[in-house]
Amino acid sequence: MNIKRAKQEIKDTIQAYLKKDEDGSYVIPRIRQRPILLIGPPGVGKTQIMEQISQECQIGLVSYTITHHTRQSAIGLPFIEKRQFGGKEFSATEYTMSEIVASVYEKMRTTGLDEGILFIDEINCVSETLAPAMLQFLQGKCFGNHQIPEGWVIAAAGNPPEYNKSVREFDIVTLDRIRRIDVEPDFDAWKEYAVQANIHPAIEAYLSARPQNFSRIETTVDGKLFVTPRGWEDLSWILSVYDQIGMAADRELVSEYVQFPKIARDFAGYLELYRKYQNDYQVERILEGKTPMEVYEKLERAAFDERVSVVGILLSGLNERLRRVSSMGERMEMQQKELRELGKAEVFGLGEREKTGTGGAAICAFSHMTEAFRGRWEKKRENGLLSREALKTCRDVSVSLEDQLLELQKMGLFTAEEVWKKIQEMFGEDSDRYEALLENAGQGLEYAFDFMEAAFGNGQEMALFLTELNTGFYSVGFLQEYECERYYQYNQNLLFSEEEREIGRQIEKGMGKM
Repeated sequence: MNIKRAKQEIKDTIQAYLKKDEDGSYVIPRIRQRPILLIGPPGVGKTQIMEQISQECQIGLVSYTITHHTRQSAIGLPFIEKRQFGGKEFSATEYTMSEIVASVYEKMRTTGLDEGILFIDEINCVSETLAPAMLQFLQGKCFGNHQIPEGWVIAAAGNPPEYNKSVREFDIVTLDRIRRIDVEPDFDAWKEYAVQANIHPAIEAYLSARPQNFSRIETTVDGKLFVTPRGWEDLSWILSVYDQIGMAADRELVSEYVQFPKIARDFAGYLELYRKYQNDYQVERILEGKTPMEVYEKLERAAFDERVSVVGILLSGLNERLRRVSSMGERMEMQQKELRELGKAEVFGLGEREKTGTGGAAICAFSHMTEAFRGRWEKKRENGLLSREALKTCRDVSVSLEDQLLELQKMGLFTAEEVWKKIQEMFGEDSDRYEALLENAGQGLEYAFDFMEAAFGNGQEMALFLTELNTGFYSVGFLQEYECERYYQYNQNLLFSEEEREIGRQIEKGMGKM
């Protein structure tokens, strides 16, 4: 299965394992909570989804790469303990607590989270001396004499033997006690993630045209040649920063991340063309409805690959506008939730028609709310429970609330009613800015359709444009709020065309059997 499906499987499993009955006991007993074992090629995202699941489920995460550990750090160090057996005293060997088990308890202590995921990476690449401890861990959920705390789900990951010479195969006894999930690279699943993760548009456009280069590992006389999803994402980060500081990426830089010379050369060449297309086609002007006529003339002479690249650049520019709408929408929703809770405070009359508190008390309540909100998200950040995007949203909301607090303090308002009206007014101003941003993005979409119609009509490029709108994370959310007649019209035509092609395929298939 692909990594997106695997992530959902693990989330569902965690919810099932952590389900409690009316007595507070876990519905699925500990002995029946099978550890999850992810097996897949390197760089496919096995480790990354564990962080995402932890954040989305708001549970702890302790992660270890087991190849970095010895038998002593995994099961503890031995020491001599005096024991009484049959009325006589004997020296017996005990073990200190495993470093791994101790880290779980430490996570619980520092975060206050009693439930979480213990993730062991590269579990099938352990040394000969550590292998028995790993089997004991998977079978008995313990290291040495120390059990993993109840409420902590065990997950592990490893590579198939064709990718790593150190891989050890598990026996049937062990495999019969785990949930094995095999994952494979899937470009379509990764592409959905790429939009949210702001993967560099040149990489997204290149892989859309050459999906076969998304993940490849080959053994040649010159050694291993490979390119992985992780390699593309890491390359994306450096390319984005190079863009910001005005530095040009060359083939040597690309080959440091894409260790498959032919693909590295191909992408480096494409990257140069992508920069040229950006300058030639001036996407921002297209999205503002100011497309120069020479752009249409140039497209008439362009090869299909170039036309597809232009569609990709257009979608990238459009997605950036839609991303800003989504980001501000999330900030508004979070801020509105905080203000609703503030409105229930005693100083504001607990829902009465008249606000009975003083202006100073109301501003003080607003200040406490602002401080409490910052404290909550900073605690989550310290515990690793906020994604990069969620952290930015929380920071933006804090800045907005603190700016509003300063504004309230400068105004000299005398009653809680005046304070509340001012709060509503400031939120209304934010709401107006959001509506303007929404309208601007919608106008950009309309101009994008103007361009697509004039440049490509009902060609394959329009079908590609619609397909991306139908599957894009930000575009799907945006089109639920913004009504675009041409989107629905073209999308309906696309669906009819696909149905006709499917009927044709079925007829041909039936004729072939006759």
